[in-house]
Order: sequence, then C-alpha cells, then structure tokens
Amino acid sequence: MDSVELYRQLLGLMAPWTVEKVDLDIAKQHVDVHVGHPAGQHFACPECGRELGVYDHLAERVWRHLDSCQFLTYLHARPPRVSCPEHGVHQVTLPWAQAGSRFTNLFEALAIDVLLAANIKKAAGILRITWDEAWHLMERAVLRGRAVKGNDVPQQIGIDEKAIAKGHRYMTLVCDLQESTVEYIGEDRKESSLTAYFDAFPKERREQIEAISLDMWPAYINSCRDNVPDADGKTVFDRFHIMRHVVDAVDKVRKQEHKALMQAGDATLAKSKYLWLTNPSNMTDKAKERFKELKGAELKTGRAWALKEALRELWNYTSEAWAAKFWKRWYFWATHSRLAPMIEVAKLIARHLPNVLTYFRHRITNAVAEGLNSKIATVQKRACGYRNPNHFKIAVYFHCGGLNLYRLP
Repeated sequence: MDSVELYRQLLGLMAPWTVEKVDLDIAKQHVDVHVGHPAGQHFACPECGRELGVYDHLAERVWRHLDSCQFLTYLHARPPRVSCPEHGVHQVTLPWAQAGSRFTNLFEALAIDVLLAANIKKAAGILRITWDEAWHLMERAVLRGRAVKGNDVPQQIGIDEKAIAKGHRYMTLVCDLQESTVEYIGEDRKESSLTAYFDAFPKERREQIEAISLDMWPAYINSCRDNVPDADGKTVFDRFHIMRHVVDAVDKVRKQEHKALMQAGDATLAKSKYLWLTNPSNMTDKAKERFKELKGAELKTGRAWALKEALRELWNYTSEAWAAKFWKRWYFWATHSRLAPMIEVAKLIARHLPNVLTYFRHRITNAVAEGLNSKIATVQKRACGYRNPNHFKIAVYFHCGGLNLYRLP
C-alpha cells in the first residue's frame, strides 16, 4: 500500500475526495497530505442540499490532523464553493473538518479528551499546539454542545452562588438537579443575574419547572417569584444552607463564651472550635474523649450544639404536619434558650418557614449544586483561577455542563 492510499484510508475519505500526494519532511518532522477532487464534480448546497457544479475554489487551507508516527500531520485542500440560486455562494461542507476550524474532526476529538483530563497549558503541550489554539478548541466544543442541547427547562433546578475571585466577586449558578449539570452562569448574585436565565424562556416553558432549591438570598427569592408561576409552592429553601446558618450561630455562642471564660482565667473552650463544628463520627478517639468532657460541662456552647443537632431531625419526618409540630417545639426551645445567636437564627428560619416545609412536597436539596461547586473549585485550582469571567464560564460549561462536546456525525 503506497502512502497516498494509506492516508486516504487513515482520513476515511470517500468519493469524490481523494489524496493527491503526500510530502514527508524529515527535517521539520512534518507530513503534508494534499486532498482534492476530480474536475466536473457536483457538491450539495450546505443550506438546501441541492446538487450544484463548482462555482470556484478558495485559496489553499491547512488543517492540523492526528500525528503520524510522532510527525506533525497537516491536511491541505482548496475548499470548493457552489452558487445556489436560492441561497447564494457558499463553501461546501467538508467531511474532515467543521467550517471555520483549522483542525480536523479527529484531532478535535482527541483535543477534547486531553482537555478534559488536563489544564489548558498542559493539554497544549501534549497536543503540540499553542495555548490560544487549545482554548479555542474548548470554546468551540462548548458552543457546539450548547447549540445541540437545545432550550429545554429542567424540571428541578438548584440555584447557588459561586465565588470566582477575591474581593467578593460572585457568579450565579443554575443547575439541573436531576442531571447534575450546570445550565446557566450569570455574573454577580443580583436579582438581574438570575432573571436573565428565566428571560430566555417563554412563560409556558417556565411553568414546566416543578421545584426550585435555593438558599434564603432575597435577590434569588424575588427573581423566582417574579418569573416562575406559583414560585412559592415550588421553592424549597435548602436544608444545608439552613444548617450552615445554625452552625454559624453555634460558633458565635462559642466565641462569646470563650471570651468571657478567658477573662476569668478559664481556658476550657480553648482550641475547641472544630470539635463543635465536626460530626462526632468523623472525630479521632482523642477528639471524641475531649468532646465528651466538653458536652458534660455546663456550657452555653453545649446547649447551642444540642439545639443544632436536634434541628437535624426536622428533615427526617415523612409528613409536613408532623414536621411543623416538631418545629414549634424546637422554636420554643431555641427562643427560650437565652442564647442570642440561636434566638436570632431561629427567628430567621421562622420568617422563611413555609418554604422550609415545602421540602416535604418536593424533597430536593442543593446537594447536587454543592457537588458541582466542588468540581468547579477543582477546575479553578487547576487553572490557578480565572481573571476573565467569560473564560470561567466556558471552563465550567466544558467540565460541568453535561454537553456533547464532540462533533455529531
């Protein structure tokens, strides 16, 4: 088998396309494959599929292909154009590359695999391309995948914020809780940040949303109420965000009590912060022993911790009515605890109680969104952060968007 026939088969070229010649440059470690077609050939209009004769040819273009025995391989061709009476002059569809790309489809597929496994700098080194070329391959894959994905609204969505840089710079994330994918990224965490997502869908599509999980951030609440029909009956305030408020209240009690004890020369609570914040099942034996002693002491922090642990039982009920009864008992206990931070957090939850109890109708949490946040943090760390918000968005969609990144046949 000669080199022309070998590369025809390697490229998977079918009539009318054929390999005309192959040039090997040992010094440069290049293989140049020249592709053409017979004279008088007809091609389909890319818009309507009508068979037409060749109008003219563009200047020679070059596409990077998969390496041949570690030699850089380039495909050369002059793309033909057809003149359609209905759609005008267009370049024909090339079987080896997408319009506007300077890489063959096979090379793009390899590049996507490498980019999924490494950061852009390392991927560019492996592929022997520039950083900009690797970035644009990622960007093209995301744009292609989002175009194919369509414009459907998830039935269950999670809304969360993500810090992208120092100085309180945030992004708003909308996740599909059933598919565990990031659907939308909006700049900042304002009401308009989330409203822009809803504005992309007509009202009848927004009615398909069955449940929304979010924290108690007023901007997100207002946006949901303004844009999602029957939002109050669909909104569930996330249990993990609620418990985070309670945990913060326990830590405030500890700080206040520790300060008062230290002024009296008592170091009982010294270096105990993480004992009150850690799940006892995850503690070492030594930590468990000390924590047992602290719980046995008559400490305000111990009472706050007991309140926090008791509240976890709220989400174990199977009935909304029974959960509401439990809440009344817990709320009375918390508001009569004489612990200001616990009283404050109890009243905060009480103000939002209706949408805490909607959990028993929809039973969703932002656990998926928090998991995606962790994955996004890994993407950020791998890239050493993103100064450009658009680059951040592309990277998140690429790794967490659940997109078909590869070219469809």
